[in-house]
Amino acid sequence: MEHIETLLAAVAVWARQRHDIHAALVVGSHARVEVPADQWSDIDIVLVVDDPMAYAADGSWLATFGRPLLTFTESTAVGGFIERRVLFDTGQDVDFALLPAGAAKQIATHPEIAQVLGRGFRVLVDKLNLHQTLPPCGAPMLLAQPDAAVFGQLTHDFWYHALWTAKKLQRGEVWVAKQGCDCYLKALLVRLLAWHRQASHPQVDTWHEGRFLERWADRRTLLDLRSAYASYDAIDVARALWATVNLFERLERECAEHLGLELTVAHDEIREHLRAVLA
Repeated sequence: MEHIETLLAAVAVWARQRHDIHAALVVGSHARVEVPADQWSDIDIVLVVDDPMAYAADGSWLATFGRPLLTFTESTAVGGFIERRVLFDTGQDVDFALLPAGAAKQIATHPEIAQVLGRGFRVLVDKLNLHQTLPPCGAPMLLAQPDAAVFGQLTHDFWYHALWTAKKLQRGEVWVAKQGCDCYLKALLVRLLAWHRQASHPQVDTWHEGRFLERWADRRTLLDLRSAYASYDAIDVARALWATVNLFERLERECAEHLGLELTVAHDEIREHLRAVLA
């Protein structure tokens, strides 16, 4: 871990010297106690800056901390900001999330960001006294359970795209259908699974977007997931699609029962359409 501390110290010195950088925080595995960093962990650093796009557009500043082999930009996992990701020649990967200084005071009130910060953070530089507004480190906020509208939105979205996926497959678009089955539908499935798990076991930490799913999902669902993914083959995509909708419907019914919500999807009719398309 010595080389990581050296890098973080270099970031702190650099950020203090830059007039347009107002704070630098370490978040993620290198700042949390639960499921801490291991040899495979990247480093997540939040930079609060005057102009995020300037740092996003030109990555030459990364040379201050080492020799970059790869670097690119993408959206942050939470919050909708931009980040510059880099792989240094040491093999260490670092994500620099770039937040505008004008929004710095509001980051603690953003539900998803507050949940990340609640898992732990480490202050490298704080010219804005942000630490006074940030949430205390400890147990993160539990996932908000859905109301009828949110539950209906997700379930209708899933079944609509299950049939959409079947139609793409029947047309011969195997790659698109596989992506629909194994990516889009699975993202909705894991969100439902998190609701389902916390509805039945309220104190279980379901993290976000499937992180550490193997730690918190129930055994039956983990076993069902083994057959819910497809190889690049039309017949196997059809098989995996049926396995996915069967798993989703079970979780949907059990979750609705736990939460006292009404099922609004016409499952039998949708299944008839699926059978007709996949015949």
